[in-house]
Parts: sequence; C-alpha cells; structure tokens
Amino acid sequence: MADDRITIRSGALTATIDPVGAELWSLADAQGRDLMTDADPAFWTGHAPLLFPFVGRSRGDVYRLDGVDYPMPQHGFARRLPFAPVDQSAQAVTFRLEADADTRAIYPFDFRLDMDFALAGATLMMTATVTNRGEATMPFSFGYHPAFAWPLPFGGAAEDHRIVFDRPEPAPIRKVGDEPGLIARDSVRSPVVGDTLAPTHAMFDGDALIWDDLASHGLLWGVPGRTRLKIDFPDTPWLGLWQKPGAHYLCVEPWAGMADLVGFSGDVWDKQGIMALLPGDRRSFRMGVSVVGG
Repeated sequence: MADDRITIRSGALTATIDPVGAELWSLADAQGRDLMTDADPAFWTGHAPLLFPFVGRSRGDVYRLDGVDYPMPQHGFARRLPFAPVDQSAQAVTFRLEADADTRAIYPFDFRLDMDFALAGATLMMTATVTNRGEATMPFSFGYHPAFAWPLPFGGAAEDHRIVFDRPEPAPIRKVGDEPGLIARDSVRSPVVGDTLAPTHAMFDGDALIWDDLASHGLLWGVPGRTRLKIDFPDTPWLGLWQKPGAHYLCVEPWAGMADLVGFSGDVWDKQGIMALLPGDRRSFRMGVSVVGG
C-alpha cells in the first residue's frame, strides 16, 4: 500500500521506498523531478526490484541443490515479500527480510537480507547485506534492477542519452538465448564504442544486454554536457541493461550472479556467479546514484 511507503530526504534528493521488496519506488531531485521510471503498465510496472536469492531465471524455473529440485521464480522471491523497517531517520532507512517457513520450503537456508538506503546531499547510497544465520554453507547471488528515466528530466532528447562507462569496454557481451530468460552460450560483439554506448530501443528487441567481462565499476547516464546520473557499483562484477522497447526507462542492473546458461542442467553450485556464504558470514553489495553536473 502507498501509505506504507517510507520517504527519506536530503537537501538535494527525495527517495521513497516500498516495504514490499524494499523496492526503491521513486527518486526525485530538489525540483521534484522524478529520475526513475514512469511505470507505464503498457510496458513494465516495476521500479527497482531486488534480485535474491538468485539473479535471473533458473531453467524451467527450477534449481537443483544437492540432488533435490526446488521451484524458484525469475530473480528470486525477495522482490515479492514484505520487508520490515528496522531503523529509520530523516535521511536513512533500513529494511530487513528474514527466512521463514515459506522461504525455507523453496530455499532451505536461514538467511537475513538487510537493505539500507541513505541520502547524503545529491547521492543515494544503497547497501544490501546478506547474512547466513544457519549452519550450512549457503549458495546465493544478488542483483539490483532499478529503472531510470529515459529521457531524464534534465533536457535533451532520448536519442541523445548515452551510457559512459568508467573505462573502455571492448569485451564481447552476452544476450538472452533461445530458451526464455536464459543466457546464450556464445558472446556477441560489444555495442560500446570506446567507453560510450548510444542506446536505442531496438537494441532491446531481444531482451537484455549483459556484460560478463566488465572493466568498469561505474558509469554516467544522460545527455553529455547536461546534468546526469553517476551510477556506482563497486561490489558487483557484471551488468545488465534492459528495457521493454519503447518504454520511458532504462534499467541499469549491477549483478553478482546471472541466469542459467541455455541448456544448463547442473547443481546450483555449478551455476555461474553463485557465491558460497559460510555459516555466520555476511556479504554486502553497494550501489550509489548521484546527480552530477554536465
């Protein structure tokens, strides 16, 4: 419910988060201009789902753990579950999701997922912390999936927007293959020229573009020479870009994990990007979004 959403503010930004999925619902600048998706139902009503305990789709929406098959929806279950606010101030809030009987039925691990949102000036810092509270080593992956406005409200046409990576990105990329939601085994030539990608709606006719050999840990999104978004992802090695062609958003998705490859039939421990979290250990993943000058 909208009344349950929590808003935090700095002098430069306002962020609203929905406890369902601890989903960033909106991010607005000091003039009240929203920097995120319009959530047009003709395309996609998501805003910024969190991807846990797995990123992407498991083949047949089933994963195998130590010889036992379990159902798992695309991008996991955290995005559909209510998180509890456990700490809040004017500029920060923390949400928590913990394992229960329902989650253990399909993911038999005693996890905790804390999601921190903190504003400092013109920067929103998000930190997801996964903790293994059980006695068994826990396989997991994690990803962010925020949808930013395309075009941004700072002027300039949609076709003038660019992704400018921190570093040149010449390596081939991956795309979705011939099994729905699964990753093709063969790479394709990168559409990045030097450090710059000029996105078009047609690029996403075949679903997401996926960087699994990424040199950068940050990028700029917007029209060069105008106010833009600086997006940082220091703890995630991979990146997806996605939209429904023609929509007014571009999803910039830092991932630590990925969907199954086409034809994959192994145990979850053999899945690309799976991390092993020992009992009592925790691991954090940061994503920063800053409004920066031209």
